[in-house]
Amino acid sequence: MNADRVTVVPPAHALNGQVSPPGSKSITNRALLLAGLSKGKSRLTGALKSDDTKHMANALRAMGVTVHEPDETTFVVAGTGRLEAPSGPLFLGNAGTATRFLTAAAASVDGTVIVDGDEHMRKRPIGPLVDALKRLGVDAEAPTGCPPVTISGNGHFGTGRVEIDAGLSSQYVSALLMAAPLAPEPVTIALTGTEIGARGYITLTLDAMAAFGARVEQVDQATWKVLSTGYQAADFHIEPDASAATYLWAAEKLTGGRIDIGTPAEKFTQPDAKAYDVIAAFPHMPAEIDGSQMQDAVPTLAVLAAFNENPVRFTGIENLRVKECDRTRALSLGLNNIRAGLAEEDGDDLIVHADPALAGQYLPAEIDTFADHRIAMCFALAGLKISGITILDPLCVGKTYPGYWDALAALGVEYKD
Repeated sequence: MNADRVTVVPPAHALNGQVSPPGSKSITNRALLLAGLSKGKSRLTGALKSDDTKHMANALRAMGVTVHEPDETTFVVAGTGRLEAPSGPLFLGNAGTATRFLTAAAASVDGTVIVDGDEHMRKRPIGPLVDALKRLGVDAEAPTGCPPVTISGNGHFGTGRVEIDAGLSSQYVSALLMAAPLAPEPVTIALTGTEIGARGYITLTLDAMAAFGARVEQVDQATWKVLSTGYQAADFHIEPDASAATYLWAAEKLTGGRIDIGTPAEKFTQPDAKAYDVIAAFPHMPAEIDGSQMQDAVPTLAVLAAFNENPVRFTGIENLRVKECDRTRALSLGLNNIRAGLAEEDGDDLIVHADPALAGQYLPAEIDTFADHRIAMCFALAGLKISGITILDPLCVGKTYPGYWDALAALGVEYKD
């Protein structure tokens, strides 16, 4: 495949077949970190091997953890229960989970750790997490409010009670929760309000922590008390990625096909699986969709909405502006590049002015992905119904779904450079 551009050829048939989505990125990076913080050897199966998880694995190796990869979906991780100071800065690309999670975990290191990323990561906010670490007594600095972050640790995580604003990202809370068992005494983590982006990811975090021996008491909906248990090695299976599944669910609906992904929607524990019911309603998706609890599915839903019977307003998506790129703007630009007036930004809301008549037309459009995997993957869906859709930088899908283009090809989708 051309690394610079690829044009999707609309299939002349329904997409039918079987495709297995990769393992969950969110769960894989949680499990990798927790295994790295554990005493003993853990085996992680069903894992995702992608740019984001490679960054996490390599960072753990740099901090004294042994990480083997015996096959394409397995990590074997051996740790001592503590991380060591790396010999140089940790480079984490644009991996938000790895960057936020390791920033908190680095506070338990005896020494200095610099957590850094690429030009895109250096624009993604981390200030609320750094401020929370400071209030726990951790020496942490991020002068720009974004990476790089410098953490000077004294060998254990901070102690006490801390409040954090999780409005920008639930990853801040997950980062604190996962690091807290390394403290010498219990740590209480509380939200400054009950609002939190994608609360379901906190549940993923707590479930993963429990699997590695941590004990967390939920005081109320906005407060958690984390006991100083440390972690113990465990064998852990990772479910398929629900965000990746949304592209296949949407492709099925757009083409009137039947794609078996091997896991029923109701079996997923990830928040983005909530998108299944919305996709199933196509072409009668609701006029307003709250994307706050399924944020990574919004790009899929927005492109699908372009072919819906009625316009769709997406609300609760403020956080999309601080993802790998400003996804609300990227979606608006891409949709309007297909046809002027197809999308509209109203504050932080996105309105898609649906038009079923788009299907079958030749509307040549180059889609700027802004190096964002989800923008590339969602606009490929538009190419299933419209001729002339060209995705720029298509290999950026390697961040979470390296086999995406091959998966569509296996269903009969063709491409041209």
